[in-house]
Amino acid sequence: MRKDWKGRPEAIGRSGGGFTLIELLVVIAIIAILAAMLLPALAKAKQKAQGVQCMSNHKQLALGWRMYADDNRDTLVYASGDNVGLGAIASNWKNAYAWTLSLMDFNSVNRDNWDISIDIQVRPLWPYIRNAGVYKCPADRSYVTVNGKNLPRVRSMSMNVFVGGFAPDVSSGTILGTDGGWTMEDPYMIYGRQTDISGGLSPGPAKTFVFLDEREDCVNWGNFGTVMTGYLTNPSLYSYNEDLPGIYHNRGCGFSFADGHSELKKWTGWMPPMHYETAYYNNASFSLPGDPDIAWLQDHSTRPKAGH
Repeated sequence: MRKDWKGRPEAIGRSGGGFTLIELLVVIAIIAILAAMLLPALAKAKQKAQGVQCMSNHKQLALGWRMYADDNRDTLVYASGDNVGLGAIASNWKNAYAWTLSLMDFNSVNRDNWDISIDIQVRPLWPYIRNAGVYKCPADRSYVTVNGKNLPRVRSMSMNVFVGGFAPDVSSGTILGTDGGWTMEDPYMIYGRQTDISGGLSPGPAKTFVFLDEREDCVNWGNFGTVMTGYLTNPSLYSYNEDLPGIYHNRGCGFSFADGHSELKKWTGWMPPMHYETAYYNNASFSLPGDPDIAWLQDHSTRPKAGH
């Protein structure tokens, strides 16, 4: 046994100032515990930051939407064309005044999904909102794979179909939006002018939503259609039909309103689970009697026409 200069046994295999294996394992365990404690807080902070950014996006969209109406004799941009895609304007010149003619899916051949020059940059709101990032919720991570590369999809925002409506038929003598032939929505107001939302047959500018985040597994055309069936009379008829609001922010959804403000709405009712990277709910419907979230959407979408 080796001894030091005083004749005491000398430790073997450890140099001065080093750590034993046990000490290293203890340090690693402490770091792991601290990380486990911090990660939820970091995730929560990230989620909060995304919510703040989402609200900013909505404010910009609402401002651009209002400025467009101010510059066009109070006429609102359409929530939807009567068709989508590159042939939409050729079939109906009025489609050019829809806020978007894109069709979101997960098909890489469809350039609407990933190329802002195809639709967003040539639509009526672009001169007022020259920032492609505001058209997509920051918490939406959906993408399409193009030539082996994952490209982020460009849009998750949709517009309340009752605010602007569908572009009217090419032969129609009006330029104001319509219900697009959806008979179940016919008893309800389609607001063609900004001043219509300030009238008595509306929720009012502070309660009428214009844009919302729509889920990646159902967003397609640029409009969001709240099913108004049962409004105020029969909650047992409440339902979703294809369009489902976003749940990106801890079961919350970003909204912008006709008065220009934005807010995050937390859902309290039932929501179907998210299916990532697939248009899973494009043809789905859900009957949800008495659902509080549908009641909220109805109350913030439109009002019955006079006599209904």
